[in-house]
Amino acid sequence: MTSQTTESIQTNTESDIDDASNANQIDPGQILPQLEAMLVSSDRPLKVGSIVDALAVYLDQTLSNSFIQQAVGLLNEQYDEHKRAFRIEEVSGGFRLMTRPEHASVVASMHRSRSTSRLSKPALETLSIIAYRQPITRAELESIRGVACGEVVRTLMDRRLVKITGRAEELGRPMLYGTTRQFLDTFGLASLKDLPKPEELADQMEQAD
Repeated sequence: MTSQTTESIQTNTESDIDDASNANQIDPGQILPQLEAMLVSSDRPLKVGSIVDALAVYLDQTLSNSFIQQAVGLLNEQYDEHKRAFRIEEVSGGFRLMTRPEHASVVASMHRSRSTSRLSKPALETLSIIAYRQPITRAELESIRGVACGEVVRTLMDRRLVKITGRAEELGRPMLYGTTRQFLDTFGLASLKDLPKPEELADQMEQAD
């Protein structure tokens, strides 16, 4: 067998492998119904890894995180095109179907009777301080608010919005408090970096006045 013949066979073999590989690859657009069904059925953000694992088993194929990102982008394009009332947002380290901001008032009106889901003004103030100053001790928190916060902090912990994150390296080793993933989920934040800047809040307060 000549070297030219050997090279020809090798080239054809590699081409066959590439063709087979391409044949096994699927387009992100092919899994949109399955992805949408998963998001609709979940009451919490779905992590990319969980989506990849579920679809990989369903399709019997290895998928990548970027593949899911592309599929999410395609779904959002469809939602935008058809002016749907929701879109997929990245929240608390995962993806979740969420209503658009312009529909917030009517959604709030629907849930207005659920008073148990509301946080009191002291609870919101305490939660805001913890969110922006975490990790923070209770003494620091009470110094800022000027009142005892023990009961309020316990309420926030019961609501799974606040958790103990460790102990401070100071006398008595007081506990440190910080926000949870449930906090990000509740307020529709992908991470703490998405918290409004203090200057933005000041502008909003001025406009409200």
